[in-house]
Amino acid sequence: MNIGTLDVRVRGDWPVPPTLGGRFAILCAILRQLTLILQIAVLTGELRGLKPDVFFVDQLSAGLPLLKLLTGKPIFFYCHFPDLLLVQNRRSLLKRLYRLPFDKWEEWSIGWADTIAVNSGFTAGVVGQTWPRLVRQKKLEVVYPCIDTASISASEGEENPWPGVKFLLSLNRFERKKNVALALRAFAALSPDVRKNAKLVIAGGYDPRVRENVAHHEELATLATELGLSHTTVYRPSTPTDVPLSSISPDVLFLCSVSTDKLKDLLLRHSLLLLYTPSNEHFGIVPLESMLRRTPVLACNDGGPTETVVDGETGWLRDAGDVRAWRGVVESVLGMSESEVKGMGRRGEERVRERFGRGVLVGRVEGILEGLVGGSKGREGLGLGVVMLGAVVALVVGMVVVSGLVRL
Repeated sequence: MNIGTLDVRVRGDWPVPPTLGGRFAILCAILRQLTLILQIAVLTGELRGLKPDVFFVDQLSAGLPLLKLLTGKPIFFYCHFPDLLLVQNRRSLLKRLYRLPFDKWEEWSIGWADTIAVNSGFTAGVVGQTWPRLVRQKKLEVVYPCIDTASISASEGEENPWPGVKFLLSLNRFERKKNVALALRAFAALSPDVRKNAKLVIAGGYDPRVRENVAHHEELATLATELGLSHTTVYRPSTPTDVPLSSISPDVLFLCSVSTDKLKDLLLRHSLLLLYTPSNEHFGIVPLESMLRRTPVLACNDGGPTETVVDGETGWLRDAGDVRAWRGVVESVLGMSESEVKGMGRRGEERVRERFGRGVLVGRVEGILEGLVGGSKGREGLGLGVVMLGAVVALVVGMVVVSGLVRL
């Protein structure tokens, strides 16, 4: 099997729209995937020409039974997190009834994969609790996501554009589930003498069209004021000159949508500590990005960061509900010598390069795919698959009609 070259083709964008009037996103996503499979496997001879050895399917499992039925080839499925646990606002009976068939379909369809991978041991545990029957039948492979370690050198880069400023960094989207308020509370809990030599930078994804982003930024700004912290906000900063970090700048600086990778790199590289506040994060790429740039990480002692951050070696892990513990770490870091901080940063970089580089991921996935070639799951459930194929065709035709009516 040769996976050294890529031939990227995009299919399935027609005739099903992403949503119907902004609603029914999961239904449309499933129908788009099923339409894709029908297009390449039935309506055209594309798959016969490609002669694939194995299929790699990411995130959405709904089409796995149909794919297996039509091709008989082994399937590798990468599960980021059970979709049924990501759905919010299930309080209404109508919403629960609407989601019920999709939740059942998710578990049933994942079972058609020959190999199921998850993005962390934490996610593996959640999948096991959610679908115990599935994990009794299938072994879950942990395949960690990666970052491009080859393009970053922690010993290189531009000179620090904010010399003499000790600043702490929080890098997350402006969403309530990211728990950025924890960083504010821990920073405000520092004694005035300690805090006067430090700044807190809260940067993250922000879209003025997204109501939660706007509302949560306002909530965090209000909280900062209540905690006695001065603050200012910069929208879409792109260069270091857009970031007013100095000894006389406000205590807290909100950066809404850092618009360039270069500025993000500088913030990560020159901050004293990354405060990573989400609880039960599925994996978490930001701690890896920080450690690769030799910046220690303070994260919650749950979820994916427990598998990336080594407490006391590359950073610290503390309970999300213990503000005093977070304050204690921040205070100790502000008092550490430069050699101590650099030593911890160096160990973090080594850990990322050894365990979470692109080469590690490629080797892991390639090994699993090689093991699948030549083997295939039997076609049990064929009768059900035939019934499903007919239902899929009917659904796709129905969606074409409905989407046409919506456009009208």
